[in-house]
Amino acid sequence: MIVVTGGAGFIGSAIVWRLNQRGEKDIVIVETIDKSSKWKNLAPLRYADCIDKNKFVEMLESGKFHNTITAILHMGACSSTLETDEEYLTANNYNYTARLAQWCADHRRTRFIYASSAATYGNGEHGYSDTEDELHTLQPLNPYAVSKHRFDLLAKNKGWFSHIAGLKYFNVFGPNEYHKEEMRSVILKKYPDIRDKGAMTLFKSYRSDVKDGEQKRDFIYVKDAVEMTLYFFDHQDKNGIYNVGTGIASSWNDVASAMFGAAGKKAVIEYIPMPDQLKDRYQYYTCANMNKIRDAGCDYTCMSLDSAVKEYIGNYLAKNAFLGMK
Repeated sequence: MIVVTGGAGFIGSAIVWRLNQRGEKDIVIVETIDKSSKWKNLAPLRYADCIDKNKFVEMLESGKFHNTITAILHMGACSSTLETDEEYLTANNYNYTARLAQWCADHRRTRFIYASSAATYGNGEHGYSDTEDELHTLQPLNPYAVSKHRFDLLAKNKGWFSHIAGLKYFNVFGPNEYHKEEMRSVILKKYPDIRDKGAMTLFKSYRSDVKDGEQKRDFIYVKDAVEMTLYFFDHQDKNGIYNVGTGIASSWNDVASAMFGAAGKKAVIEYIPMPDQLKDRYQYYTCANMNKIRDAGCDYTCMSLDSAVKEYIGNYLAKNAFLGMK
C-alpha cells in the first residue's frame, strides 16, 4: 500500500495520477476533510481509500497499518507563503511531518519522501545548493518557509537523511492547481485575462538592478516534478535532501511571452505595484542547483518552459480539465 498525504492537492494528486498510469491502485489518500474544490482532482483517479489526516496519524501510531505500507509520499502541508499563523504552521508542517518521519524511522520497510520547498533558500544569498551541511546557513523569508526549513534541520539532526528523501520543489505549475487560491501560478491566474482581454499584469520590480518583469524563477511543470519525485520512490537507496527544478531561471516576462504564444496573441503587459506585504518577502531570483540530483542518477529531462505552458493551456486550462480526465 502506498500512502500519499495531500493526495487531493496539487502535486499530491499529480503523483496519484502518475502512479495510476503505472498500474498502482492500492493507494491511500490522506487529506484534510473540507469543502474546498481540490476534491475535483480526485474524481478521475483510482485509489483504495481516503482518510482524514488527523485520523490517519493516530491509526498509524496505534499500529493499524503494521507491515502494510510500502511508502509514504508526504505532500500534505499548508503551502501559503502569506500564512502568518506560526502555531498553525508548526502543527501542520513541522510536527505532523515529524510524527510521520519518526514512524518511518521505526519501520524501515516504509519509504518516506517528503516535500520541502525552495522557499527555504530565502533571497538566495547563500545560493541554491541542496547540500545538507549548508542547511543551517539558510534564512527563509516567511513563516511557511521557516516551518519547512525547521523540519529539514530536524531531519538532519536526527540522522534521518540516511534513509529518507526530502525534495525542495521550486516553482511548480500545471493542472490540478485550481484550488490553490492566491498560491495558484501566474499562468492559471492570468490566462483568463489573456483569453478574454488580450492583456495581463505583472508586478513591478523594486530593485534598481532588476527591470519590471525580469524577476526570475526556476519554473517546473508538475508532470516533470512528479517524474523526479518518483525517481526516489523507485530508488530507495537515494537519500538526503534534493532540489526539484529545471536548473534554468526564467523571467516573468518569459512566462508571459509563452502564455501569449500559446494563446496565439500579441503580448500586452501592464506592470502594477506589488502588495506591501510581499515587498520584504519577495524572491527576485531562484534557480535550482541540479548537481546533486544528477549525481544521484536522476537524469530526467524537463520540458521547456514554452512547451510546458503550451501543454498546460492547450490541454487543461482551455478545456477546464484535470489530470486523468478523458
